[in-house]
Amino acid sequence: MKAIVFADVVDPWSYVGAVRFERAAALFTILTGEPIEVSYRAATFDAPAPADDVIAAARITGIDLNVDEVVPADSTDAWRLLTWAEESGPEVQRELLHQLWRAHLLEGTDIADGFVLASRAALVGLDLETSEALLASDELLAEVGEQRSTAAAIGADAAPFVVVEARYTLAGVHSQDDYLRALQSITAQS
Repeated sequence: MKAIVFADVVDPWSYVGAVRFERAAALFTILTGEPIEVSYRAATFDAPAPADDVIAAARITGIDLNVDEVVPADSTDAWRLLTWAEESGPEVQRELLHQLWRAHLLEGTDIADGFVLASRAALVGLDLETSEALLASDELLAEVGEQRSTAAAIGADAAPFVVVEARYTLAGVHSQDDYLRALQSITAQS
């Protein structure tokens, strides 16, 4: 089974929802033996909820957000790097995305900074010099734009927006149990 998660690096709801979905997908695999390949695409979401709401949801999920120290940033370069990272496999892309979420939402790091991005890429095993060269170019800029356009075209208006088997959608943050039930339901319908 394949799932695409439309999310944003600068959006805390994307982080919370993606973590819950990933856990549900892992549990689904344990229960059924059927793996779920999860990949990520760029999306832009409007109007984040009040900080208290997302902090509470994050805590329930085991994430200790630090919204007071978040540095406002454009995530385009981060998504260029994430798009390239997927060429090394969905696990590498996921690891880098989690590194960037932690940097932005827990550590107060500027994820629009090329050095920060290349350093985080190196932490997950990607080549530092290749990362720096990519960030110094316009490479993959059009692809990130296409990902965001696709998200808008399919109505991805709640973070995260999960598309399973290119057919079923799950919009917004749900509980891990709700994600698991949705995956089980999708399997039963297939």
